Amino acid sequence: MAKVTELGYVGITVSDGDAWRKFASEVVGLEVLDEGEGDRFYLRMDYWHHRFIVHVGDGDDLAYLGWRVADATALEEISDRLDAIGVKYRVGTAEEAAERRVLGLLKLEDPGGNPTEIFYGPLIDAHMPLHPGRRMHGRFLTGSEGLGHVLVHADDPAASHRFYTQLGLEGSIQYHLKTPNGLIQPTFMHCNDRQHSIAFGVNGDKRLNHLMLEYAELNDLGKAHDIVRSKGIDVALQLGKHANDEALTFYFATPSGWLLELGWGAAKAFKQQQYHLNDVFGHGIEVSGMHDVEL
Repeated sequence: MAKVTELGYVGITVSDGDAWRKFASEVVGLEVLDEGEGDRFYLRMDYWHHRFIVHVGDGDDLAYLGWRVADATALEEISDRLDAIGVKYRVGTAEEAAERRVLGLLKLEDPGGNPTEIFYGPLIDAHMPLHPGRRMHGRFLTGSEGLGHVLVHADDPAASHRFYTQLGLEGSIQYHLKTPNGLIQPTFMHCNDRQHSIAFGVNGDKRLNHLMLEYAELNDLGKAHDIVRSKGIDVALQLGKHANDEALTFYFATPSGWLLELGWGAAKAFKQQQYHLNDVFGHGIEVSGMHDVEL
């Protein structure tokens, strides 16, 4: 069965492009690529032309998620499956594919209203190694595990789970969290060795709760933490270690209001399901009110 293989790219809308250029490069270490298009620029993590398209304009939220499949045959099989379960989509035009630097794509929405693209054949600029925006000890963890993970809005987590299962993702509830508003049971799903590529079941005022990127070297996480502290950026959750993915991470504010989680040392995806009541340690709330729960 054809399935998505990774979270390949993410599009975001931002109201302050200059703030995002500085944030992405000076804090995170991403490479900013501007090809003179005016209303957008790109963020690189590896040899891909881009992993993020930053659209400058109204709004500060998720614009779309880009899920990769192996080839044109796999994309056709996915489209047939969407037809069979009654999910509406359209085939992207040649111009839309060129805009994303891919060979072909489908455009649709998941049950939570999150714009979704399924694509094959990304442009890989093997002649252009990553030039980080700041000094780094190592690299970002991408490769077969994709760019990272997202926690997105879901009106009906069960419907979202059914949808992503049809795309070939696996996973289920991994936490039972007691909150002032009751028990929260977020769902985590994976499509490769990354412990999860998408999660849902915790809603806020934006489509995107947070996005997680992982460094291959612990020193780069430490450097990012020092920079965030030195710049006085609001930290939502302090350094800690999750029980499900075992990653050492912290969460802090982006210029768009949603959170970025930076981490290191994550475990691989579960082979069998389990759940947790707490993290291993840390992740104390520092600045409250940004989101009810972050994972």
